[in-house]
Amino acid sequence: MIGLGTYAFFWQHSDRVAEPLGLIGAFERTAELGVGLFQICDYAPLLTMSDAELREAALAARRLGLRIELGTKGVATEHLMSFLQLAERFDAELVRGMVFAPEFRPSLDEAAALLARAMPAFEAAGVTLALETYEQLSTVELVALVERIGSDRLGICLDPANVVAGLELPKDAVERCAALTRNVHAKDFAFARQDGWVGFTYGGAPLGQGLHDYPHLLTAVEPEARGISEIVEHWLPWQGDPETTVQTEIAWTSIALEYLRSTR
Repeated sequence: MIGLGTYAFFWQHSDRVAEPLGLIGAFERTAELGVGLFQICDYAPLLTMSDAELREAALAARRLGLRIELGTKGVATEHLMSFLQLAERFDAELVRGMVFAPEFRPSLDEAAALLARAMPAFEAAGVTLALETYEQLSTVELVALVERIGSDRLGICLDPANVVAGLELPKDAVERCAALTRNVHAKDFAFARQDGWVGFTYGGAPLGQGLHDYPHLLTAVEPEARGISEIVEHWLPWQGDPETTVQTEIAWTSIALEYLRSTR
């Protein structure tokens, strides 16, 4: 299922624009685009919203016919349990996770112990935890960690763009993680020469126009056949002013949706 995530609204949420878009506003724009899934991923205000605000957001999602997924960083037990409670509020069946959080970088043994402690609660709730591919942990290590836990409710959030910083090839990451993938972050990426031809900038590109071989991912993972969500994200740099940046972000979302829908 095609979805949008908070990273597709990164600049629209930002305080660099005159009127930042709130969570319900993002829900409404998602529904207007004919998309039925939204991933609230690394959205800091979620953790400070009151009960009333959370209730209002969950009701808005239901009113708009949106399925919700969540996303966070870290595998500390208390933190994961708090997101399991948020998943219940939003009727979410998937939480995208990351092994490392800014304040806590566990060893693989520590991460395994924490995940083994948390997964029975996720299993009982029918919620999947999908750990994202990231440069801090090789996909070899991530796959081994997931397989070590051996839970049907623990898998991988596949984002091949991230692994390049760890000197992995995106295609290799896709093939290594395909069987365990439970969620896909759909964005494109490209290199551009720095001014003066000294070095490169690695950044985003409209989906289908960069270096990401998305057809290869579709063949390896088969997200539609397996019921795996594909969440549109962007790595869009600031475009010089708020209006241009926001309009470019909106355009990239339209391009991504058109591209993904063309693959159906």
